[in-house]
Amino acid sequence: MSAARDDWNQHWHAYSETAEQNPAQNYRRELIMSLLGIAGTGEGARILDIGSGQGDMAAALHRQFPAARIVGLELSQTGVDISRRKVPQARFVQKDLLDPSPPSEDLRNWANYAVCSEVIEHLDGPSRLLMNARAYMERGCSLVLTAPGGPMSAFDKHIGHRKHWQHREIEQLLSEAGYVPEVVRGVGFPFFNLYRCVVILRGKKLIEDVGLGPHASTSWTARAAMAVFNVLIRPNLNLSRGGWQMVARARAV
Repeated sequence: MSAARDDWNQHWHAYSETAEQNPAQNYRRELIMSLLGIAGTGEGARILDIGSGQGDMAAALHRQFPAARIVGLELSQTGVDISRRKVPQARFVQKDLLDPSPPSEDLRNWANYAVCSEVIEHLDGPSRLLMNARAYMERGCSLVLTAPGGPMSAFDKHIGHRKHWQHREIEQLLSEAGYVPEVVRGVGFPFFNLYRCVVILRGKKLIEDVGLGPHASTSWTARAAMAVFNVLIRPNLNLSRGGWQMVARARAV
């Protein structure tokens, strides 16, 4: 196992700009917003972002629900630093959720909504992360989780994907970690699947395309492809079952 694929301090330094442009991220955010079920401006909502990365999910949540309180938990200090600059209205905490140490008193049983987007595929023990995150949630907290399904690309392996998921596996994972699954399905057919096929076919060249080198920048071909798929990958065009984007909603018990 290569330690470099799990070095998210390094990845966020090199990958943050491309991550912001990724059409799959935009698609997932729209799915997450619809499944959270938060009304209006989010008054009274306390949202936990599990694996908050470089803050793009938190930024989208703040735009959609400006009255909500948002806390992001992130393994990478680089991710936390970028997030704090990007979303000063939210709180970000550097935390390894594979470590069972309890949350600070002010965050114990704090959240009534939670998001865990594109995190579990990076872990050897995802059930442990979800169980430890449970300590930050009140009973009945609504958790929305996304994870990749379908074939794995060279780029996925480069950034540390252990596996891609099927809906039955996610349902079992959530149940074992102390949640009651309500919705678990694969979505994204046809255009999300087509986008993933392009990523897979591009192979190792994609690692250079998206600027993961120390002084690299996103290539024009990658930018053009992302612009096209930003139009095509929309929830209203990609909701058919059988898609390679896994999405779930569950309740903490």
